[in-house]
Amino acid sequence: MALIKNGAFADDTWIDANDNEALTDQATVVSLHRWQSETDVLKSRNAPLGLRLDAGESPEAIADDIDQFDLIKLNFPAFKDGRAYSYARMLRQRYGYTRELRATGNVLRSQLQFMHRVGFDAFEVDERITPEVYAEEVSRLHEVYQPSVDDEHPVFEKRVKK
Repeated sequence: MALIKNGAFADDTWIDANDNEALTDQATVVSLHRWQSETDVLKSRNAPLGLRLDAGESPEAIADDIDQFDLIKLNFPAFKDGRAYSYARMLRQRYGYTRELRATGNVLRSQLQFMHRVGFDAFEVDERITPEVYAEEVSRLHEVYQPSVDDEHPVFEKRVKK
């Protein structure tokens, strides 16, 4: 998988740790289960910490600890499962998360613009999606109909008032 971050290919310096795997001093992504069972140990680490939320694992579970994570990965298990869109927007708007928010799993070309609009700034993609494809998809629609976390103003806000 390739990583597109801020519109360009980027090296992925993060390690995804299994729940039973010993942690190193490298930047590591852990599961919600591991975070909940080893919170004190993970807070005391002297290395960047990331969190992986699978479908059905709401950010509400980490609301009080949001500042502990340098990266949050939200998994898209299937194209028809859109919970991660809601979770991304919740993380950005409700909880004020400002660090890297990464889409992983079934990240489809046709959904990149919508993922970007709700706050994702990094994407684990297959080899068919390049930074050029990403740029094309993110700029495809020029008018939007609903507010989101990006700076786009919905069409209804642009209507001329008489």
